[in-house]
Amino acid sequence: MSEDQPPESTIGDTPGEGRSPEAEPIEPAAPDEFGLVQVWWGDGKGKTTATLGLGMRAAGHGYRVHVLQFMKGGASSVDAVRGEYNAIAALPGISYENVGHYGWHGMADGTDEAAHEAEAQAGLERAQELLEAARAADLDEPIPLDADPDAGMHMLVLDEVLYAADRGLVSEADVLDLIDAKPDGLELVLSGSHTDPDYLSEAADLITNVRKEKHPIDEGQRARRGTEF
Repeated sequence: MSEDQPPESTIGDTPGEGRSPEAEPIEPAAPDEFGLVQVWWGDGKGKTTATLGLGMRAAGHGYRVHVLQFMKGGASSVDAVRGEYNAIAALPGISYENVGHYGWHGMADGTDEAAHEAEAQAGLERAQELLEAARAADLDEPIPLDADPDAGMHMLVLDEVLYAADRGLVSEADVLDLIDAKPDGLELVLSGSHTDPDYLSEAADLITNVRKEKHPIDEGQRARRGTEF
């Protein structure tokens, strides 16, 4: 055994017995241990990035994933296209829909405030429909990778729903009701909010604060294609 090679006992405890993982074909599968509520909030960049990464990882195991974005706007530097939508469209097992429009509620960016509220309420109703579909599905069984989300999913990402609650477009009680409506086998992921969603402290199983230490936006950097959209 070379000096650089770990002891045999260590290798034996390593998943894959020390072999490098390789990509495998994606086939429909069902998770064994899904069912938690995750919350991703904070003033740092990366909340949506992290939750989409979760979705990509789950889809890579053959689990059915759906992403519902409540409000995904941005400054005038953001184009009317998002890289994640293009990537999701190319991946099996993961789908998305967006019920918001470009621009941000309360930012005086020329977008209609009433429209933001109406679209957030539409997002809430759509989330309720998706949860009902998940309750009706057998989450212990594989779901076809190309199945409509109304046939159920193993992971549901409600992106920016916590921002909508921050701004009073949906209520904190609405968010808690979504969690209450979650079937046992569904992994429910909530993101958004620069303000601590402490009302979720008991209802969530995992809470991550994505904290900003430094961000070029503070120096005037505009949103960049491939990193912010």
